[in-house]
Amino acid sequence: MRINRLLRLGIGAIAVTLFATACGGGSDAETTEDHVKEGKLTIGIKFDQPGLGFRDTDGSYQGYDVEIAEYVAGKLGVQPDGITFKEAPTARRETMIMNGEVDFIVATYSITDERKEKVDFAGPYFVAGQSLLVKKETTDVIGVESLTGNKKLCSVKGSTPAQYVKDNYAKEVQLVELDTYSRCIEALRSGSVDAVTTDDIILAGFAGQASGELKLVGNTFTREKYGIGLKKGDQQTRAKINDAIEEMIADGSWQKAFEETIGPLRDSTLTPPTVDRY
Repeated sequence: MRINRLLRLGIGAIAVTLFATACGGGSDAETTEDHVKEGKLTIGIKFDQPGLGFRDTDGSYQGYDVEIAEYVAGKLGVQPDGITFKEAPTARRETMIMNGEVDFIVATYSITDERKEKVDFAGPYFVAGQSLLVKKETTDVIGVESLTGNKKLCSVKGSTPAQYVKDNYAKEVQLVELDTYSRCIEALRSGSVDAVTTDDIILAGFAGQASGELKLVGNTFTREKYGIGLKKGDQQTRAKINDAIEEMIADGSWQKAFEETIGPLRDSTLTPPTVDRY
């Protein structure tokens, strides 16, 4: 009898738990709008991209993406001290959004049709172009077409730039995929690879940090629209972020943030993008 009574109590407890979960009692049911009302947001950025998303040794965050994220958060009603920045590696960005680990991601996140199947994008807030970074003394790599023979080209896992070069410009190039761009830069400086490829704005940040050891070569050969990634179907938040981006461009904060974090790059990159209202 005692066993039956304990069994009934156990089943009842499970039923209550399932009911509470079904009714949205768990924290997983919270939305970005709920977090905004609480004055808190979790935003994904890169921690290892100088000039864009970078975590300093003192724990502070700096870079163009950080400026974009803080401006957008402010327009949503969340002050900087209410923001928790979370590292968003390239290969995990969609997963982090879909799992609710972040409210949105501002991390040199190119808008593509494939990614839009899993997440939504606000923006773009910037238009970049793929380029190459080499050591300053390099003379035999002057552009994407010169990556012939046994040249080694590095980019990160979960991204597409290196494969794009191989498929369209240099079929013989050897691809090297590492976890982060900072590791690609280490490989370049040590001579393990001949070049690193990704968007020019990212490469410019690393070149600026390398005290003249590295240089960008050739012209850009793609057009990359950076968006702010968020949960698919959250049209309310997407519309508000788009409004914030347009306000940032209109009031001059967009260009000021770029000049203070990246500086001169190419004239075309300072042309404000048109926000996509799809």
